[in-house]
Amino acid sequence: MKINSKASLLLASGVLATVLAAPETGNAAGSAPHIERQQWSFSGITGTYDKAQLQRGFQVYQNVCSACHGLERLSWRNLVEEGGPEFPEEAVKALAAEWPNQITDGPNDEGEMFERPALLSDPIQGPYKNEKAARAAQNGAYPSDLSLMAKARNPEYHGSVFAHPTHMLRDILTAYQEGGSDYLYALLTGYKDIPSYVRDDKGHLKLVGAEGAGGKKVETCASVVPGEEGRPDECVQLAEGMSYNSAFPGNQIAMPAILSDGAVEYIKGPDGKPQVPETLDQHARDVSAFLRWAADPHLNRRKATGWQALLFLLVTTVLLFLGKKRIWSRIEH
Repeated sequence: MKINSKASLLLASGVLATVLAAPETGNAAGSAPHIERQQWSFSGITGTYDKAQLQRGFQVYQNVCSACHGLERLSWRNLVEEGGPEFPEEAVKALAAEWPNQITDGPNDEGEMFERPALLSDPIQGPYKNEKAARAAQNGAYPSDLSLMAKARNPEYHGSVFAHPTHMLRDILTAYQEGGSDYLYALLTGYKDIPSYVRDDKGHLKLVGAEGAGGKKVETCASVVPGEEGRPDECVQLAEGMSYNSAFPGNQIAMPAILSDGAVEYIKGPDGKPQVPETLDQHARDVSAFLRWAADPHLNRRKATGWQALLFLLVTTVLLFLGKKRIWSRIEH
Protein backbone atom coordinates (compact mmCIF):
# COMPACT_ATOMS: atom_id res chain seq x y z
CA MET A 1 0.00 0.00 0.00
CA LYS A 2 1.40 3.38 -0.99
CA ILE A 3 1.43 6.14 1.58
CA ASN A 4 0.69 9.66 0.46
CA SER A 5 3.77 11.71 1.40
CA LYS A 6 1.76 14.91 1.81
CA ALA A 7 -0.69 13.21 4.14
CA SER A 8 2.20 11.75 6.15
CA LEU A 9 3.79 15.19 6.48
CA LEU A 10 0.52 16.71 7.66
CA LEU A 11 0.06 13.89 10.17
CA ALA A 12 3.60 14.32 11.54
CA SER A 13 3.11 18.08 11.80
CA GLY A 14 -0.15 17.57 13.67
CA VAL A 15 1.47 15.18 16.14
CA LEU A 16 4.36 17.60 16.72
CA ALA A 17 1.98 20.52 17.30
CA THR A 18 -0.04 18.41 19.75
CA VAL A 19 3.12 17.45 21.65
CA LEU A 20 4.41 21.01 21.94
CA ALA A 21 1.02 22.40 22.89
CA ALA A 22 0.15 19.67 25.40
CA PRO A 23 -0.90 21.42 28.61
CA GLU A 24 0.43 20.70 32.06
CA THR A 25 -2.12 18.55 33.81
CA GLY A 26 -3.17 19.00 37.36
CA ASN A 27 -2.23 16.83 40.29
CA ALA A 28 -4.47 13.81 39.86
CA ALA A 29 -2.61 11.66 42.36
CA GLY A 30 -3.09 14.18 45.15
CA SER A 31 0.16 14.17 47.15
CA ALA A 32 3.04 15.68 45.16
CA PRO A 33 2.75 19.46 44.65
CA HIS A 34 2.59 20.92 41.15
CA ILE A 35 5.77 22.79 40.18
CA GLU A 36 5.50 25.59 37.63
CA ARG A 37 8.14 25.80 34.93
CA GLN A 38 10.27 28.94 34.92
CA GLN A 39 12.20 30.78 32.25
CA TRP A 40 15.99 30.40 32.56
CA SER A 41 18.86 31.73 30.49
CA PHE A 42 20.19 28.16 30.16
CA SER A 43 16.89 26.66 28.91
CA GLY A 44 16.61 24.79 25.63
CA ILE A 45 19.27 23.68 23.17
CA THR A 46 20.83 27.13 22.80
CA GLY A 47 20.63 28.46 26.37
CA THR A 48 23.74 29.30 28.37
CA TYR A 49 24.46 30.45 31.90
CA ASP A 50 24.22 34.14 32.73
CA LYS A 51 27.54 35.03 34.39
CA ALA A 52 26.08 37.95 36.33
CA GLN A 53 23.26 35.76 37.66
CA LEU A 54 25.74 33.07 38.75
CA GLN A 55 27.76 35.69 40.62
CA ARG A 56 24.63 36.90 42.41
CA GLY A 57 23.65 33.31 43.12
CA PHE A 58 27.00 32.67 44.80
CA GLN A 59 26.42 35.78 46.89
CA VAL A 60 23.13 34.28 48.10
CA TYR A 61 24.85 30.97 48.84
CA GLN A 62 27.71 32.68 50.67
CA ASN A 63 25.50 34.93 52.81
CA VAL A 64 22.62 32.55 53.50
CA CYS A 65 22.99 28.91 52.44
CA SER A 66 26.59 28.33 53.57
CA ALA A 67 25.52 28.64 57.21
CA CYS A 68 24.22 25.05 56.93
CA HIS A 69 25.14 23.61 53.52
CA GLY A 70 28.38 22.82 51.75
CA LEU A 71 29.37 22.42 48.08
CA GLU A 72 31.95 19.69 48.56
CA ARG A 73 31.86 18.42 44.96
CA LEU A 74 32.77 21.92 43.78
CA SER A 75 36.29 23.31 44.14
CA TRP A 76 37.17 26.96 44.63
CA ARG A 77 38.94 26.99 41.26
CA ASN A 78 35.61 26.25 39.55
CA LEU A 79 34.45 29.75 40.49
CA VAL A 80 37.21 31.14 38.26
CA GLU A 81 36.74 28.87 35.24
CA GLU A 82 35.09 29.92 31.98
CA GLY A 83 31.39 29.15 31.77
CA GLY A 84 30.77 29.80 35.47
CA PRO A 85 30.73 32.91 37.66
CA GLU A 86 34.25 33.72 36.38
CA PHE A 87 35.32 35.63 39.47
CA PRO A 88 38.88 37.08 39.42
CA GLU A 89 41.36 34.43 40.57
CA GLU A 90 42.97 36.62 43.23
CA ALA A 91 39.57 37.45 44.72
CA VAL A 92 38.67 33.75 44.94
CA LYS A 93 42.04 32.93 46.53
CA ALA A 94 41.43 35.58 49.19
CA LEU A 95 37.87 34.38 49.79
CA ALA A 96 38.97 30.74 50.11
CA ALA A 97 41.66 31.71 52.63
CA GLU A 98 39.08 33.64 54.70
CA TRP A 99 36.36 30.97 54.47
CA PRO A 100 35.38 30.01 58.02
CA ASN A 101 35.10 26.28 57.25
CA GLN A 102 38.74 25.31 57.07
CA ILE A 103 40.26 22.17 55.59
CA THR A 104 41.34 19.27 57.80
CA ASP A 105 44.79 18.21 56.60
CA GLY A 106 47.69 16.16 57.80
CA PRO A 107 49.16 14.39 59.51
CA ASN A 108 51.96 16.81 60.34
CA ASP A 109 55.45 15.91 61.50
CA GLU A 110 54.03 15.04 64.93
CA GLY A 111 51.45 12.72 63.38
CA GLU A 112 48.50 14.96 64.15
CA MET A 113 45.77 16.33 61.90
CA PHE A 114 45.46 20.09 61.64
CA GLU A 115 43.24 22.81 60.19
CA ARG A 116 44.41 25.08 57.39
CA PRO A 117 42.86 27.74 55.12
CA ALA A 118 41.39 26.53 51.84
CA LEU A 119 43.28 26.67 48.54
CA LEU A 120 41.86 26.92 45.01
CA SER A 121 42.13 23.14 44.67
CA ASP A 122 40.09 22.45 47.83
CA PRO A 123 36.34 21.80 47.95
CA ILE A 124 33.90 24.42 49.26
CA GLN A 125 33.17 22.91 52.64
CA GLY A 126 30.09 23.39 54.80
CA PRO A 127 30.18 24.13 58.53
CA TYR A 128 29.94 20.50 59.73
CA LYS A 129 32.65 17.84 59.68
CA ASN A 130 30.24 14.91 59.39
CA GLU A 131 26.55 13.98 59.31
CA LYS A 132 26.26 13.33 63.04
CA ALA A 133 27.64 16.77 63.88
CA ALA A 134 25.17 18.31 61.44
CA ARG A 135 22.18 16.46 62.90
CA ALA A 136 23.21 17.34 66.44
CA ALA A 137 23.31 21.03 65.53
CA GLN A 138 20.07 20.95 63.49
CA ASN A 139 17.76 19.15 65.92
CA GLY A 140 18.02 15.87 64.04
CA ALA A 141 17.63 17.31 60.53
CA TYR A 142 20.46 16.82 58.04
CA PRO A 143 21.35 19.83 55.84
CA SER A 144 22.55 18.00 52.75
CA ASP A 145 25.37 19.01 50.44
CA LEU A 146 24.08 21.22 47.62
CA SER A 147 26.61 20.31 44.91
CA LEU A 148 24.24 18.05 42.95
CA MET A 149 20.92 19.19 44.42
CA ALA A 150 19.71 20.68 41.11
CA LYS A 151 20.08 17.23 39.51
CA ALA A 152 18.91 15.22 42.49
CA ARG A 153 15.50 16.95 42.59
CA ASN A 154 12.88 17.18 39.85
CA PRO A 155 9.18 17.98 39.57
CA GLU A 156 6.89 14.98 39.59
CA TYR A 157 4.68 14.21 36.60
CA HIS A 158 0.97 14.52 37.46
CA GLY A 159 -0.80 13.58 34.24
CA SER A 160 -2.40 10.34 33.12
CA VAL A 161 -0.43 7.33 31.94
CA PHE A 162 -1.76 7.86 28.39
CA ALA A 163 -0.43 11.45 28.22
CA HIS A 164 2.98 10.55 29.68
CA PRO A 165 4.65 9.58 26.35
CA THR A 166 3.51 12.88 24.84
CA HIS A 167 4.83 14.75 27.88
CA MET A 168 8.23 13.03 27.62
CA LEU A 169 8.44 13.61 23.86
CA ARG A 170 7.76 17.31 24.35
CA ASP A 171 10.56 17.50 26.94
CA ILE A 172 12.93 15.80 24.50
CA LEU A 173 12.05 18.14 21.62
CA THR A 174 12.41 21.23 23.79
CA ALA A 175 15.55 19.90 25.56
CA TYR A 176 13.96 20.43 28.97
CA GLN A 177 16.58 19.88 31.70
CA GLU A 178 15.66 22.64 34.14
CA GLY A 179 13.47 20.55 36.46
CA GLY A 180 15.89 20.83 39.37
CA SER A 181 16.06 24.61 39.12
CA ASP A 182 12.27 24.82 38.82
CA TYR A 183 11.91 22.70 41.96
CA LEU A 184 14.46 24.70 43.98
CA TYR A 185 12.86 28.01 42.99
CA ALA A 186 9.41 26.70 43.96
CA LEU A 187 10.77 25.41 47.27
CA LEU A 188 12.50 28.67 48.23
CA THR A 189 9.41 30.73 47.38
CA GLY A 190 6.91 28.20 48.72
CA TYR A 191 6.87 29.22 52.40
CA LYS A 192 3.36 30.39 53.22
CA ASP A 193 0.86 30.56 56.07
CA ILE A 194 -0.75 27.24 56.95
CA PRO A 195 -4.07 26.92 55.09
CA SER A 196 -7.32 27.04 57.05
CA TYR A 197 -10.12 24.54 56.44
CA VAL A 198 -13.71 23.97 57.51
CA ARG A 199 -15.69 20.75 57.30
CA ASP A 200 -18.87 20.28 55.31
CA ASP A 201 -21.78 18.13 56.42
CA LYS A 202 -20.04 14.95 55.25
CA GLY A 203 -16.78 15.71 57.08
CA HIS A 204 -14.84 16.74 54.00
CA LEU A 205 -12.35 19.58 54.49
CA LYS A 206 -12.76 22.69 52.34
CA LEU A 207 -10.41 25.66 52.14
CA VAL A 208 -11.67 28.79 53.84
CA GLY A 209 -12.40 31.26 51.07
CA ALA A 210 -12.89 35.00 50.96
CA GLU A 211 -16.37 34.57 52.41
CA GLY A 212 -14.86 33.29 55.67
CA ALA A 213 -15.64 30.27 57.81
CA GLY A 214 -19.33 31.06 58.21
CA GLY A 215 -19.27 30.34 61.91
CA LYS A 216 -17.83 26.83 61.47
CA LYS A 217 -14.79 25.49 63.34
CA VAL A 218 -11.55 26.33 61.54
CA GLU A 219 -8.76 23.75 61.29
CA THR A 220 -5.22 24.53 60.11
CA CYS A 221 -3.85 21.59 58.15
CA ALA A 222 -0.43 21.12 56.58
CA SER A 223 -2.04 18.51 54.32
CA VAL A 224 -5.33 16.66 53.98
CA VAL A 225 -5.81 12.90 53.68
CA PRO A 226 -9.12 12.23 51.87
CA GLY A 227 -11.48 9.96 53.76
CA GLU A 228 -12.33 6.62 52.18
CA GLU A 229 -15.65 4.78 52.15
CA GLY A 230 -17.58 7.75 53.49
CA ARG A 231 -15.16 8.52 56.32
CA PRO A 232 -14.29 12.16 57.13
CA ASP A 233 -11.08 13.69 55.81
CA GLU A 234 -8.02 13.65 58.07
CA CYS A 235 -6.35 16.96 58.90
CA VAL A 236 -2.56 16.51 59.16
CA GLN A 237 -1.32 19.28 61.42
CA LEU A 238 2.08 20.92 61.22
CA ALA A 239 4.58 19.11 63.46
CA GLU A 240 6.64 20.96 66.03
CA GLY A 241 9.80 22.48 64.58
CA MET A 242 8.58 22.15 60.99
CA SER A 243 7.68 24.88 58.48
CA TYR A 244 4.84 24.87 55.98
CA ASN A 245 5.98 24.82 52.35
CA SER A 246 3.55 24.41 49.47
CA ALA A 247 6.22 22.95 47.12
CA PHE A 248 7.57 20.27 49.47
CA PRO A 249 5.92 16.81 49.44
CA GLY A 250 3.68 16.64 52.48
CA ASN A 251 4.05 20.43 52.88
CA GLN A 252 6.22 20.04 56.01
CA ILE A 253 9.93 20.84 55.88
CA ALA A 254 12.56 21.13 58.61
CA MET A 255 14.34 24.05 56.91
CA PRO A 256 12.81 27.41 57.88
CA ALA A 257 12.25 30.22 55.40
CA ILE A 258 15.76 31.55 54.82
CA LEU A 259 15.14 34.13 52.09
CA SER A 260 13.19 37.36 52.18
CA ASP A 261 13.19 40.73 50.45
CA GLY A 262 16.56 42.39 51.03
CA ALA A 263 18.11 39.26 52.58
CA VAL A 264 21.21 39.73 50.39
CA GLU A 265 22.69 43.06 49.34
CA TYR A 266 23.83 42.78 45.75
CA ILE A 267 26.85 44.56 44.31
CA LYS A 268 25.86 48.05 43.19
CA GLY A 269 26.16 49.37 39.65
CA PRO A 270 27.90 52.59 38.58
CA ASP A 271 24.85 54.58 39.71
CA GLY A 272 25.08 53.16 43.22
CA LYS A 273 21.92 51.07 42.82
CA PRO A 274 21.59 47.27 42.50
CA GLN A 275 21.23 46.17 38.89
CA VAL A 276 18.39 43.77 39.79
CA PRO A 277 15.77 44.03 42.56
CA GLU A 278 16.84 42.62 45.94
CA THR A 279 13.65 40.63 46.38
CA LEU A 280 12.79 37.12 47.55
CA ASP A 281 11.89 36.15 43.99
CA GLN A 282 15.22 37.39 42.59
CA HIS A 283 17.27 35.79 45.38
CA ALA A 284 15.53 32.45 44.77
CA ARG A 285 16.07 32.65 40.99
CA ASP A 286 19.74 33.55 41.33
CA VAL A 287 20.68 30.84 43.83
CA SER A 288 18.65 28.23 41.89
CA ALA A 289 20.60 29.12 38.73
CA PHE A 290 23.88 28.98 40.67
CA LEU A 291 23.07 25.53 42.06
CA ARG A 292 22.20 24.36 38.55
CA TRP A 293 25.65 25.47 37.44
CA ALA A 294 27.22 23.75 40.46
CA ALA A 295 25.57 20.49 39.39
CA ASP A 296 26.45 20.94 35.70
CA PRO A 297 29.41 23.36 35.35
CA HIS A 298 30.25 22.31 31.77
CA LEU A 299 26.83 23.01 30.22
CA ASN A 300 28.05 25.95 28.10
CA ARG A 301 30.99 24.00 26.73
CA ARG A 302 28.87 20.89 26.11
CA LYS A 303 26.26 22.80 24.12
CA ALA A 304 28.94 24.59 22.08
CA THR A 305 30.59 21.25 21.31
CA GLY A 306 27.22 19.81 20.32
CA TRP A 307 26.60 22.59 17.79
CA GLN A 308 30.12 22.12 16.38
CA ALA A 309 29.47 18.38 16.02
CA LEU A 310 26.16 19.03 14.24
CA LEU A 311 27.86 21.47 11.86
CA PHE A 312 30.61 18.93 11.16
CA LEU A 313 28.06 16.20 10.45
CA LEU A 314 26.07 18.52 8.18
CA VAL A 315 29.16 19.46 6.12
CA THR A 316 30.24 15.81 5.99
CA THR A 317 26.79 14.74 4.79
CA VAL A 318 26.81 17.35 2.01
CA LEU A 319 30.33 16.33 0.88
CA LEU A 320 29.42 12.64 0.88
CA PHE A 321 26.27 13.33 -1.14
CA LEU A 322 28.16 15.39 -3.72
CA GLY A 323 30.91 12.79 -3.89
CA LYS A 324 28.38 10.01 -4.39
CA LYS A 325 26.68 11.93 -7.21
CA ARG A 326 30.01 12.61 -8.93
CA ILE A 327 31.18 9.00 -8.79
CA TRP A 328 27.90 7.35 -9.79
CA SER A 329 27.05 9.90 -12.48
CA ARG A 330 29.55 8.13 -14.82
CA ILE A 331 27.91 4.77 -14.42
CA GLU A 332 24.72 3.90 -16.23
CA HIS A 333 22.04 2.47 -13.97
